Amino acid sequence: MRQRTPVAILLSPRPAVVAAVRRTGARTVVVAPGPSEPSDREGAVRPARWTRPAPVPAGRPGAPPLRPYDRAPARRPAGGALPVPAAAPVPAAGPYGPAADRPAAYDLSGAPAGARVPPGASRPAGPADPAGSRARPEDPAGRLDADWRDHARLVAALARLRAVREGRAAVFGFGGQAAALAAARANEALGLPGATVAAVTALTDKAALRARANTLHPGRPVSFVRCGHALLLPFLAGLIGYPCVVKPRAGTGGEGVRALRGPADATAAVHDYPAVTDLLVEELLEGPEITALTVSRAGRHRVLGLLHRLPARDGARTAALGHRAPVPLPPDTAGAVRAHVRAVLDLAGHRDGPARTELVLTRHGPRLVEADPHPGGPETAGLLLLAHGADVYAATAAAALDLPEPPGRPRAGHAGLRYVDLPPGHRLDALPGALASARATVPGLVAAGPLVPTSGTVGATPTGDGHHAYLLAGGATAASVHRVLERAAALVASPRGRF
Repeated sequence: MRQRTPVAILLSPRPAVVAAVRRTGARTVVVAPGPSEPSDREGAVRPARWTRPAPVPAGRPGAPPLRPYDRAPARRPAGGALPVPAAAPVPAAGPYGPAADRPAAYDLSGAPAGARVPPGASRPAGPADPAGSRARPEDPAGRLDADWRDHARLVAALARLRAVREGRAAVFGFGGQAAALAAARANEALGLPGATVAAVTALTDKAALRARANTLHPGRPVSFVRCGHALLLPFLAGLIGYPCVVKPRAGTGGEGVRALRGPADATAAVHDYPAVTDLLVEELLEGPEITALTVSRAGRHRVLGLLHRLPARDGARTAALGHRAPVPLPPDTAGAVRAHVRAVLDLAGHRDGPARTELVLTRHGPRLVEADPHPGGPETAGLLLLAHGADVYAATAAAALDLPEPPGRPRAGHAGLRYVDLPPGHRLDALPGALASARATVPGLVAAGPLVPTSGTVGATPTGDGHHAYLLAGGATAASVHRVLERAAALVASPRGRF
């Protein structure tokens, strides 16, 4: 009997993710429409939709606070995902990382952790379809209309798919922390391969993960303390010592992260959080910042590549100017980084799926900053593809669905990713034209795209990991890549888009 093609079920993916997964030979089913992602970050959101309240003349009671954009809600196209361009052009065969980053023990043919129903075997049906579910059992276009935030409805909709019943499918949530958790819950309920709910939760709980990571270096642990009330921030920051960092225990995307340089910063930070809260105050780690992208299978962690995180020029350690790769580390230091990443994932119980781990190379050795159960945005995946030849989306799907990995190789000796943050007053409808002009006139610029809906006007400076656009460049040397990104960033942020 002819073996049926495995199916990758993607929760509100971007076009680049769908294309990468299909290169493994898997069929794709897109679950959409996806949920909105409201954000309190100012100046940039990725992708968020809201309607500004009706205008009230300034000075009158009840005047609403200004939002970053004066625009109408973005409309989701028929495909289910917002139209965000791919981070980089991808060749027909998705390339993979150098052999040096592949542990000899990594075996794609090995059996994954947990029970899996053999192909062709019957699978217990999922829970009954709740009343009001709009999910269709099969869609010729590979789409399910279901809100994946509703776990019961999602499981009921997926249980109707033949590929799920036969055990030749897996659910993937590449879009962020919420999507990763929804995918893990669905996979567990349906008996499909993937990261467990416990592992996803452990990676996103910064306090618990910090306590576990400190066991890797008991002689010099990272000082931290939890804070349950904003008024305690000055006292707890004084206990940890300055400079220190305060962050939400379960935050994501850099939201709510503040660097405290002294008592004045701690006092001001009291007003940045709700009175009753759940925060983490920890020492500020000094040294180069490294991001490791990994794919795990049955407890074996494959490091696809290391990226050097570039801090913002204003000195804010909580914001990034961009990333560059490869990272020029001595062999022993690179080995220590990889070993630390694998040890952190082991401590979190992460055995399957992608992860993004951020470290700082301190004078005492690598120290964890935080980890996520997803690989980040397509722009980060594009940098990894360009510098290391590794496609994190294809690698994740191939590992989970027992598919062969497409071959690949690095496409540039050096690569860089630069984020563009536009000043207040800049017109976002001018951003697509500026990015197209940069792609056409700056040699070496591989890709450029917006990270926000391109309508309205910038109201405030971005915070956290929110940015307005990205630029991706490749070249023979790190210096040449830097010059390309500087020229392109100046062109995109030129005053032509301002009122």
